[in-house]
Amino acid sequence: IAQTVFSSGPTNAQPGLFYVGAVMAGGKTAQQGEAALLAQVARLRDAPPTAAELAEAKTGLLADAVRRREEIDGRAFAIGYALLTDGDAARANTNLADLQAVTAADVQRVAKKWLADDRRTSIRYLPESARPAGETDNTPVPPKVASVKFDGAITTLAPEAERQKIPAVAAPIAAVLPSPVEKTLANGLRVIVAKSSDLPLITADLTVRGGASADPAGLAGASSLTADLLTEGTKTRGAVDIARQTEALGANLAAGSGWEASSLTLSVIADKAAPAMAIMADVAQNPVFKAEELGRVRAETLDGLSVAYQRPGSLAAYAVAPVLYAGSAYGHVAGGTPGSLPKIKRDDLVKLHSAAWRPDNAVLVLTGNLTPEAGFALAETAFGGWKKPASAPPALPAAPTGYKPRNVVIDLPGTGQAAVTLAKPTITRADPNYYSGLVTNAVLGVGYSSRLNQEIRIKRGLSYGAGSSLTPQGQFGGFSARVQTKNESAGQVVGLVQAELTRLAAEPASASELTARKSVLVGGFGRDLGTSEGLADILGNLAVYGVPLNEIQSYAAKVEAVSASDVQAFAKSMMDPAQTSIIVAGDLKAMGDTLPAAVPNATVIPAARLDLDSPTLTSGK
Repeated sequence: IAQTVFSSGPTNAQPGLFYVGAVMAGGKTAQQGEAALLAQVARLRDAPPTAAELAEAKTGLLADAVRRREEIDGRAFAIGYALLTDGDAARANTNLADLQAVTAADVQRVAKKWLADDRRTSIRYLPESARPAGETDNTPVPPKVASVKFDGAITTLAPEAERQKIPAVAAPIAAVLPSPVEKTLANGLRVIVAKSSDLPLITADLTVRGGASADPAGLAGASSLTADLLTEGTKTRGAVDIARQTEALGANLAAGSGWEASSLTLSVIADKAAPAMAIMADVAQNPVFKAEELGRVRAETLDGLSVAYQRPGSLAAYAVAPVLYAGSAYGHVAGGTPGSLPKIKRDDLVKLHSAAWRPDNAVLVLTGNLTPEAGFALAETAFGGWKKPASAPPALPAAPTGYKPRNVVIDLPGTGQAAVTLAKPTITRADPNYYSGLVTNAVLGVGYSSRLNQEIRIKRGLSYGAGSSLTPQGQFGGFSARVQTKNESAGQVVGLVQAELTRLAAEPASASELTARKSVLVGGFGRDLGTSEGLADILGNLAVYGVPLNEIQSYAAKVEAVSASDVQAFAKSMMDPAQTSIIVAGDLKAMGDTLPAAVPNATVIPAARLDLDSPTLTSGK
């Protein structure tokens, strides 16, 4: 009856809130959700959890804590949290043991005390159409608080010369980068192993070539649904079995699909890796795509789209691929649309899975606290029996061609903001200007101090954030600049983005600006390398795009080697504002008279008539 169910316990030193909640599925009511939630709360009060439930909860909490402690900021947070809530930073070293000592009786005791019905507040978030006739918003206006004169002690800083000196910056510590090792199993599965941590955690990432670009004509979202349904039942395990068994191992198992690849990712405590990978292998090889599971996942996806179609940012994002890559295998919405998803049948998923999910079309990356020998042994045990078909793996579709800029305005009456996107095709991952592109995009729109954010948010206050992205892939690549702003300032924002693109090509970036933006790129890459999941994702992408794995050792040097002239040249050749398509979604009436000049010759489409499966983007109804 729910699309999402969640709960949270207080983690403050001071009194906090425990809450449970649900986002209801289509056709289900808030009353149904509240009744179901309260029944589970009562169940926890009335009887202690079973031994299996308690063990599963502890294992999951422990695994999550270890994942957070992979990251340096996660370790810092654990220390600071222990200091502020327990008064002792050293508790960071013992609180996981305290967690393991909790008993079933402890859980029931706390539930009885703090989850009593007389302590409860219920909140129902409903559409405006559900408001009873004649009812008005009677939220009281908070009273004005009179100012109070402070009469406490005042601390005055000592003069600069008398303060303790800041310690000098120490010499840089040389980075110790992972060294991936690989082998190919007899069935053609490429296996890559790299140690990333001394923490007891392992990530297994299985990536297959083939994603949304393989969607059959008119069935946008088929590859995405195929990936989503991998974990929803196999020949020997039902969807609930898969969820319970992975959670009991403290494992996270998730699937996803991009344009050119799909993946299945497992994160698990090291000593549970073997049984968890057995489940992973079963899910990858033996999904059954039950009709009822397809119907449920499709309904949940359509529910999500019904919400997303009321948001200008989502509408603008969905329109990018149909505008830039029209007429190609890439010219549709990767996750599907309200028109395409109901047409997808079980047989479509079976065909897509059979074509792409095969060992000689896949890469398995294992990272964490393990040796190459241990990783290869895990891979052989879990995936060595995966049979390779006699036919050749499918080739990727042809790259999109024939791009022409196109301007589109999606009219969403009543929305409070407008989303502005400027986009165009750019380089592939194999392009020799890849690193120049990364740095150029970072100067323009990556991070708080990037040019777009400086000009649009910081200087003019027209948005909470402005940014850009460069997405080079195997067969194609894209660039987009994105801003959400007031409807009235949409036209002005289009001009500001165009001006920054023009300036980027007209004058070289300063040395200090380049240093700062390169630091953002190198720092972000380093943080990704520092976690088993981040490293697995990086290595999987390199393998799928045919890039040597030692690229992780040379990434920083290649970023640092990009010059101001390289940035200027890339901007001039690949980010010409005259070649961008402009997509604006918002309340057309509120956007005013400045929009037509900023977005000339635009196709105006009422949101109610938007059809992202049509070449014209409109249903014509």
